[in-house]
Amino acid sequence: MARRRANPLAAMDGAKPHQRVCEAPGCRLEGQYRAPRARDKLDEYRWFCLEHVRDYNKKWDYFAGLEPDQIEAHIRADTTWRRPVWPLGARRNGNPYAHIKDPLGLADDAGLGEKPPPKYDGSEQLTPAERNAMDVLELSWPLTRKVVKSRYKELVKLHHPDANGGAREAEEKLKEINAAYSTLRASEHLPAD
Repeated sequence: MARRRANPLAAMDGAKPHQRVCEAPGCRLEGQYRAPRARDKLDEYRWFCLEHVRDYNKKWDYFAGLEPDQIEAHIRADTTWRRPVWPLGARRNGNPYAHIKDPLGLADDAGLGEKPPPKYDGSEQLTPAERNAMDVLELSWPLTRKVVKSRYKELVKLHHPDANGGAREAEEKLKEINAAYSTLRASEHLPAD
């Protein structure tokens, strides 16, 4: 079995191993308290005992060496967490409140939101079942009964079980297609041609 070597990093003056020593000149107490090294190195620390960290903090000036206009710029940048800012609505064309998400419509009640006038193409009259049937038949609005019938014939030829070797998936798909066609054929919202 190998022998353990003496730790070369152990303190020679009786201090515990891995114990920080106060960085103040002549002080041999434990450095328990950290203080930043400089304004541009806030994540690097110096370690002091309680008495010396209090002294260090009294003397340390974050803005030492900066001109008044540099200090003002620094403070202004901190008020916005150093992120870019712009006046409300300056990046938008037209409505300055367009970027506000308002699912309850409260901005409209307050007169802040402007909605464009709705565009009616007839699809708003369709029921959810009719919309689903259009998805199954892979169609989009506007439709006529003639377009629905021709699309139905194409899909029946493509998904018929006899054309797919009697596959069960093809049979299920054909059932969906038949139900969708029946829904759209019975719809009152489709023009004849």
